[in-house]
Amino acid sequence: MEPLTGDLTRLRDFRPSDLDDYLAIAGDDRVTAWMAFDSYDREKAAEMLAGIIERSAREDRPEHMLAVTRQDGDQVIGFARIAPSGPRAAKLGYAIHADHWGHGYATDASRVMLDFAFGPLGRHRVTAAIGPENEASIAVVKRIGFTYEGHLRDHVFTNGNWRDSLLYSLLEDEYAERSSGGRLEP
Repeated sequence: MEPLTGDLTRLRDFRPSDLDDYLAIAGDDRVTAWMAFDSYDREKAAEMLAGIIERSAREDRPEHMLAVTRQDGDQVIGFARIAPSGPRAAKLGYAIHADHWGHGYATDASRVMLDFAFGPLGRHRVTAAIGPENEASIAVVKRIGFTYEGHLRDHVFTNGNWRDSLLYSLLEDEYAERSSGGRLEP
């Protein structure tokens, strides 16, 4: 797949050489405190990355889990994912290395993924489930036009505890109203 480009980020398929960068994100408790999985050790990160690469090579690609880099480099600073969740529906997920928080990379990468989901993938609905304490991520989805739908109790088991999630969604017609020239506006 050709890389997808935003204003600040470039999203591309993962490569085996990305293991150290992937581990720096998926193995960092500051990041995974907000994720639906516990921090990975090197072995688990290698296993997960191999699975991501294998799935991305399939003709019937089940998901799009992409490496997020800055426009001016190729180092992986995060990842973004669009995965099917029903007929013409998808769920959005993203994570940015903690050292790169607060620079707009999650917002930009999410916009790129929405352009892809509502464009080439032809999705009607995209959702995001976010932990109630994750104020930064809630701000990202609100910034890009998602609507709050509800509170999911004990939605994920992570870091030794059950965690609730807040469900947000964006529909194709809402996206179309906010987009201009194929790019979602801020």
